[in-house]
Amino acid sequence: MMRKYYFINKFDTNNIDKQDKQTVIIYRNYSSKPIDQTIILKIKRYCKKKSIKFYLSNNIKLAIKLDLDGAYIPAFNKSLKHLAYSYKKNFKIIGSAHNLKEIRIKENQKVKKIFLSSLFKKNKNFLGINRFKLLSKLTVKDIVVLGGISEKNKKKLSLLNQYDFAGISYFE
Repeated sequence: MMRKYYFINKFDTNNIDKQDKQTVIIYRNYSSKPIDQTIILKIKRYCKKKSIKFYLSNNIKLAIKLDLDGAYIPAFNKSLKHLAYSYKKNFKIIGSAHNLKEIRIKENQKVKKIFLSSLFKKNKNFLGINRFKLLSKLTVKDIVVLGGISEKNKKKLSLLNQYDFAGISYFE
């Protein structure tokens, strides 16, 4: 079963309405302003109504407190504090990595899935197909493809035996 992970920065029902039940919404708000819990709760209720899973980025404690489906730990977050938290059995923690060192950190953080980036998007974390394949073989964790996924190159994911993917522009 293919899972899609859609990163959002704001609550927009139009984009959420376009998603199917295999899509997980990840709310990431990296602005310097404090997190507005009312927005997170609005998104949670809307996603629940649509039977879509909802994760919060970079704030596991709040995700547990608000009873969300899970939390996402970005590559820059190397904290292990969350390992002391208790949470429901079906609460999932996922995270991203760009290299082997970060993959090992995510394994230590006990994430269920590692988002490996960037497969197609030519940014500072660009891996390309060969380095992506090599890195993904160095962990037993499930891998999610991140970076530059489009309708055009989505078919290439099956060549990598990868079906889960994440992004922003693909969904909008």
